[in-house]
Amino acid sequence: MSRVEIKGEQHSVAEVFSERYAFVVPPYQRPYAWTTEHAGELLEDLITALGEGDEPIDDLNPYFLGSIVLVKGTRPEAQIVDGQQRLITLTILLAVLRSLIPGEMSAGITRRLYEPADPLNNVPARYRVRPKERDADFFQTYIQNEDGLRRLRGQVHNHLSGSQRNMRENAALYLRETAQLSEPRRVRLAQFVVQRCLMIAVATPDLESAYRIFTVLNDRGLDLTTADLLKAEIIGHIPPQEQAEYVARWEQTEESLGAKGFNDLLADIRAIHKRYYQRNSILDDIRTAVLEPLGDARRVVDDVIVPFGAASYTIRNAVYEHANVEAAITVNSMLRWLDKIDNADWIPPALLYLSRYPDQPDRLARFFTELERLAASLMIRRQYANKRETRYQHLLVAIERGEDLSKPDSPIQLTPEEREATLAAMSGDLYLMPVSPRNYALWRLDNLLAGAGATYDRRQMTVEHVLPRNPSVGSQWLQWFPTTEVRAQYANRLGNLVLLSRSKNAQASNYDFETKKRKYFGARGGISPFALTTQVLQESVWTPDVVQRRQDQLVARLKELWRL
Repeated sequence: MSRVEIKGEQHSVAEVFSERYAFVVPPYQRPYAWTTEHAGELLEDLITALGEGDEPIDDLNPYFLGSIVLVKGTRPEAQIVDGQQRLITLTILLAVLRSLIPGEMSAGITRRLYEPADPLNNVPARYRVRPKERDADFFQTYIQNEDGLRRLRGQVHNHLSGSQRNMRENAALYLRETAQLSEPRRVRLAQFVVQRCLMIAVATPDLESAYRIFTVLNDRGLDLTTADLLKAEIIGHIPPQEQAEYVARWEQTEESLGAKGFNDLLADIRAIHKRYYQRNSILDDIRTAVLEPLGDARRVVDDVIVPFGAASYTIRNAVYEHANVEAAITVNSMLRWLDKIDNADWIPPALLYLSRYPDQPDRLARFFTELERLAASLMIRRQYANKRETRYQHLLVAIERGEDLSKPDSPIQLTPEEREATLAAMSGDLYLMPVSPRNYALWRLDNLLAGAGATYDRRQMTVEHVLPRNPSVGSQWLQWFPTTEVRAQYANRLGNLVLLSRSKNAQASNYDFETKKRKYFGARGGISPFALTTQVLQESVWTPDVVQRRQDQLVARLKELWRL
């Protein structure tokens, strides 16, 4: 085996953006993702490091921009394994400074951004940094070209990729911020960036060794996600002639879910295949439980990332489609309710089941109805992470084995003790329950009373007591509920609770019943948007008997809904 040479050199930005390097972002890399927050922090750091003085640039302390990892041989061509975010952002900053400083100085920056052809040495004309293929033309036209920023300001872009939007917004930020500096200070900033900002370029001739370095640097704390590492490893193991095709499949899934959604998908895939949580890193678990058993990186994309990604998109957006419209409506309704559960532990079983039976809508409708019932019960009974995870692990095993989930001992079914505990929680002081399960039960109940078409904006809803918890002295409430014990028995129970818009609840007070109905429980048109509240308008008095009757009716509806 030939020995692999790894070289690390410290360079100024002037040396990095020179004939030594012709940087290319390979297809397996993630898109350019730095937002104005990241770009703004970099500029603020550079301006702070520059300081307010006028001493020679050579006397200023250097500013370290970190390490970049490259696949590079003896020629300038260098694939960026780690560092594209900084190199592209530095290119944007240099282009902006070029547009705002005198011509002789700006020509020096142009040489850092573009290398003219040298036919004697067989060197073609090229830009120093070339982003991913789909962004390269945009970057050259609107950033790297000398009149690019002028054209960028004057053109509206309606169909940009996420990376192109980031490039445009970061350029606009740098133009605004540097335009506020005096011209001499802009010149000093350009000189400081080119001369005193340093990077360490770590180069190795093959991807495997570059990836090892990449992983070590990530362990030291560089901002690389699990998705970045996994993508570099998997795509790097695919034959070069097929990489572009698999990158496109990977990135289509990644873009459909967004960065957070895609990283959540990886955690869900780990849960599905490992059957336990948080033993090793997600990356290690996917290596051992997915990549190694499949033995082919292409199958990881084709058989895992793409199909589970599609299922994840369907689940998270509640967009299941089928010719069986009635069943599809039920599936999406249950998915929308599951999305309101205060944890996402139910998602791995949902992913696995939907991936196994995508064309069986009746089966899916039954499954997601049962899954919502289980998830709601676990939340209402305050079964915390470890117990939830164990239960869903058992459900994953049952799905994998193709077990009959309708059997009473199936992990998706509630035991008699669990049904009794769920019912007891809703029959007691519901208002004193933590906010998430309390509000979920009230939303679910209100939807049941109003019909399936009811929708809810959680940010605009709040819960109000009909009988106030602390009624005023001399009020009618004290006639109906004369003792502290009687008020405590009924005040926080389901039968005494209604839903209000947040704006109305902010005005709520201890008014007597008729005033409260007129001012708070109605609406401008005389009808409350909430079925739970509308019921109260039909009552002429609010006594313990009324609250108890309402309590029994509402609990019975939930009992029927969740088969308790």
